[in-house]
Amino acid sequence: MAIEIIKNTLIQFEREGKTMFVTSSFQSQSIVLLHIVSKIMPSIPVYFINTGYHFSETIVHKDKVASMLGLNVIDLMPLVPKSNQRDDKGNLLFTFDPDYCCYLNKVQPVERLLEQYDVWISGLRSHQNVHRSKLSLMQPTHSRAVKYHPLLYWSSEEIENYIKEFDLPKHPLESNGYKSIGCEPCTKPVNTENGRDGRWYGMRKTECGLNTDWVEKK
Repeated sequence: MAIEIIKNTLIQFEREGKTMFVTSSFQSQSIVLLHIVSKIMPSIPVYFINTGYHFSETIVHKDKVASMLGLNVIDLMPLVPKSNQRDDKGNLLFTFDPDYCCYLNKVQPVERLLEQYDVWISGLRSHQNVHRSKLSLMQPTHSRAVKYHPLLYWSSEEIENYIKEFDLPKHPLESNGYKSIGCEPCTKPVNTENGRDGRWYGMRKTECGLNTDWVEKK
């Protein structure tokens, strides 16, 4: 039933002439949305935000999933090269200003997309953190695009059951304790219920800005 709703929603967007794109981090749980999209509209562009800081395992996994599902995956690169993301002592940006690092490497590249498309499809789920619990299925943004969260109300159990049902591959680092996987310098394995505790470990930071900067507050 849930899959049929997603299918009908995407078909309706297409009928209305709306342009769509997906963003994916290619973590283990990301594959559910990717698999669904591949069965409905495999030509939809899937943007992987390639910050240049990803684990090598993530890149290999991305390529494997893209090939397996026949996805139209596009690497989205930062506008500012890493060589220009240093202070006067040569320290890379993430070591002293992780918020600005996320902005340059994740947020700014996506800003360009939001002026080109009508619908941004994202696999966020409401139980992942406090901010995400306040999101809507169809979330207005400050750009022309609306952000569609087809899996917003899916539980972790439903995600796991889907992965098992279709025998989908998981990110190889998950077996090493990495429950949420982002850029290598800012991701650690954790033994907690909330996998995102391993992101920006020891900081108050919980989001990169991708899912907060353009969301209109209702």
